[in-house]
Amino acid sequence: MTEDRDSAWTASRFARPGTGWAEIGRGLTEAAESVADHHHGAPLPTGDPVSVLAAVTGSLGTPGIPESGIGESEALSRMARLVAEFGLDLTHPLTAAHLQPAPLSVAVAADALASATNASLDTYDSGPATLALETWTVQSLARMAGFGPRAGGVFSPGGSISNLLALMIARDHTAARRGIDVRQDGVSALRRPVVFCSRVAHFSVHRACAALGLGESAVVPVEVDAHHRMIPEALESAVRKAGDVTPLAIVATAGTTDFGTVDPLPDIADIAERHEIWLHVDAAYGFGTLFSDRLSGLLSGIDRADSVTLDLHKVGWQPAAASLMLLSDAGRFASLNRSVAYLNPDDDVEAGYSGLLGQTLQTTRRPDVLKVAATLLAYGRRELGGMLDRCNDLAVYAEQRVATELQLELIAPVTLTTIVFRYRCADLDAVNGELRRRLITDGKALIGRTQVRVPGEDEPRTCLKLTLLNPETAESDIDELFDELLRLAIEVESESTSVASDQAHSEEMVKVSE
Repeated sequence: MTEDRDSAWTASRFARPGTGWAEIGRGLTEAAESVADHHHGAPLPTGDPVSVLAAVTGSLGTPGIPESGIGESEALSRMARLVAEFGLDLTHPLTAAHLQPAPLSVAVAADALASATNASLDTYDSGPATLALETWTVQSLARMAGFGPRAGGVFSPGGSISNLLALMIARDHTAARRGIDVRQDGVSALRRPVVFCSRVAHFSVHRACAALGLGESAVVPVEVDAHHRMIPEALESAVRKAGDVTPLAIVATAGTTDFGTVDPLPDIADIAERHEIWLHVDAAYGFGTLFSDRLSGLLSGIDRADSVTLDLHKVGWQPAAASLMLLSDAGRFASLNRSVAYLNPDDDVEAGYSGLLGQTLQTTRRPDVLKVAATLLAYGRRELGGMLDRCNDLAVYAEQRVATELQLELIAPVTLTTIVFRYRCADLDAVNGELRRRLITDGKALIGRTQVRVPGEDEPRTCLKLTLLNPETAESDIDELFDELLRLAIEVESESTSVASDQAHSEEMVKVSE
């Protein structure tokens, strides 16, 4: 190691407040300089996945921890070069596959600060400042959802875990109303527990039921309308026909992953209230619409939920993870409470040395709140809402472009920032699937895919999807994407037709020979 290469790492091995944080910044500057000419300049590196993964592994050498290190600067620069040459670039205007946006720079900087402090949210003495920050941020977001002063919430590693936590609390709350302590006696004490959700609800609902010991068979799927929204009449019918069961929750979706559509929350809330069933709203995608004056009406009725999941690492432009689970009544966290002698003994709690151990399944919990609080303070609701409005405008523009192309078919119109479509051809599944792969391997664009049950067709078919979460993308970028997509589609369809013709010829020759 040379003195110049180690210039950013001279004071200490550890990230001390003040000078140590400055060293981190200087280290990142050196790493950035080392990759200035190495970035691939595409959404993903060109080439097939096997070659790309092999190149990364090969650059690291034979697996094994070295006896002697290469130094801080070189190690960080090597990591930077690998992710620059072979990683994902979410800032590229044609990266539009998933609910995975480019993170805001201020959030990234605050996230580094969270790592530097290495605080935890479980006890006061593991990080007092971050405890207050999380409380303030949770209360601010709960207020935006329309919840009252009794509301509470907690950050989690992602939307799937937030859904799990919400359904766990719903299970415990419902059981307690029936005089059952599930924590002590287990779910076997419940009579056929079930959870209602739409047919297109996120798969994490099924996973949560499995993890909670209910089994995936506890999920009662409810039919959706032509716009992939839960049909209230179908939900009412499902609840009435369920028979001798214990309804634990109704899960409404505010922003389906594939379509961005929002279930009719007021009607669903009426049904939940009428039957006294816990209402959970999975708004992992859609919660961010509350930043926007133009789109916030889509979430009308969310204030009537018992619990809500939101992911600000989707619409919120945060580094993952930045998910929260909100409760309309923080008192319902009670079933998670734990008193542990070495963490939160009762006399410490009474003296004010408490924490958030009793609001989550985690013990050590990273202060992800720092980046969220920094973003909310930096931009405020209006500017974040403007970013979402811009992404929605881009999706509408893409929808209009699809409408002008005879070879493209719109499958689902825009609600939030997503558009689903497909290339019309004889071999729909094969061509659309290969078209997406070709765009990726050529380094042109990263778009998504899914399967949709299209009216008039027997089976779900492969469709293409744009999830537009980059407000810096231009309409000209959208045009460039569709121009390239249509050019490649002709090429892929021609290849598919040729292969099909060769196969048919071979089959005919076999028949003749027989």
